[in-house]
Order: sequence, then C-alpha cells, then structure tokens
Amino acid sequence: MIDDKPTKLPRGSRWCAIGSVLAGFGILLVVIGPITARLGMLSPIGAFSAFGIGLLLLLVSLFVLAIGLLLSKGTGGDVAAGRAWGSLIAGAVVLVPLLASYPSGEPAPAIHDLTTDVSDPPQFVAIVAVREADDAQNPPEYAGDETAQLQQAAFPDLQTLQLNASPDAVFAAAAQVVAELGWEVVAADPAAGLVEATDTTRWFRFKDDVVIRVQASAGGTEVDVRSKSRVGRGDMGANAARIRLFLEQLQAAVG
Repeated sequence: MIDDKPTKLPRGSRWCAIGSVLAGFGILLVVIGPITARLGMLSPIGAFSAFGIGLLLLLVSLFVLAIGLLLSKGTGGDVAAGRAWGSLIAGAVVLVPLLASYPSGEPAPAIHDLTTDVSDPPQFVAIVAVREADDAQNPPEYAGDETAQLQQAAFPDLQTLQLNASPDAVFAAAAQVVAELGWEVVAADPAAGLVEATDTTRWFRFKDDVVIRVQASAGGTEVDVRSKSRVGRGDMGANAARIRLFLEQLQAAVG
C-alpha cells in the first residue's frame, strides 16, 4: 500500500529557506545600489530606492531566519545549518553597520532647501541654468515659509555667520573652503559676493547646489549659505550638515 500523505518538513525549514533567499536578494540590492549609481547605470533616485528595498529585505530576512532557527533548534530543518546561520550572520554584518551609521537624534523634517537666512535667503543665479539642463525636480526658487518654519524648529543652529574680517578676505577664504571640500564651482562673483557650487554625494551621486553670500556688515562681514537638493522631498539632514561643515571650516580659515 502506497502512502500518498506528503512528507512533513522539519520544523523551521520553510522559515529558514525563505529567510536565506530574502537575505541573498537584500545583500545584492544593498551592494548594487551604490555601484549602479556611480557607474551611471541608474539614476540617483533609482539606485537609492534599490538600496532601500535591500535594507528592508535584510531586516525582514533576519526576523524570518531567527524564527526558523528557533523552531529548528539551530539546525535549519531541511535547510543546511551552515546556509541558515551564514545568511543570518551575513545579513547582520551588512545591515547593522548601515543602521548604526544612520544620523542619530530627531528625524529630519521632509525639507530639501536650507539656509542660514530664512527671511532673505541667498538666490541662485548661474546655477539656475545648470539645474534646468539637469531637469532638476525641485525649482531653484526658495521653498517658502513652511520650509522656513520647519527648518527653524529642527535646525535652530543654522544662523548667519559674523566674521571680524574684510569681505574680500572672507570671499577668498570661502572660495578656498569650497575647493577643499571638493565642490564643483559653477560661478564666483566677488563684486556680488556670491559663490555658487555643486556638491555631488559620494555613493548615490545626488547633486545638491550651494550658494554662499558674503557681504559687509557693521561688525565686519556676514556670511549666509543656502543648500538645496535637485531631487527628493527630504534630504535626511544632508543640507543642514553641509552648511554646518562649510561654516565651521570657513570660521577656522578666517580665524
């Protein structure tokens, strides 16, 4: 007599099998996301989306694998123990450092246009044509009052920098700091006191534009900076961090 009853898989087998597959795809997407961006095979948004999906798959895979290994008492069931444990460890090795590198503190608001002077933000001039040629998703005009309010609540430290030095000296120092930071200078107009530049992010090749305004003040010279993303609604605090870095280095350079 033939027993047609299907053989029951050992406990945890399906969990470990599914978790291993998810971990594999997750690691693949996390790796190829930045690579495809740097090679120009995907747009920055496309590459970042692939990377984000990879992170999500890794997170789910660790949960699924943990359940599978718990149910199978560490054996992996029908899945080789080495494969199950290897997938769990590899997923954790990739995921944990990435999560640990995520900016700490309060989440950044969904804004992408930040400036040290929200009442009179520096305006892009030469970069306007560059953004248009690149089909920038975000317009060059300042984002407005709502963005200003969100910025002031989240980043109250972004303020006009006052320096006890001549505008000419500060302008020269500002141009030097831009060069040291590796930003691409689009225009430098000493008469107008404006430096316009583009910063391309390292991994995903997002392009964010910066305008620096240097002008005389009663106490010497004041410097305002504006940094705006070409694409995306939010920037995960990248523009605020860029402005802080520039002002810190400029203040150190001027003394």
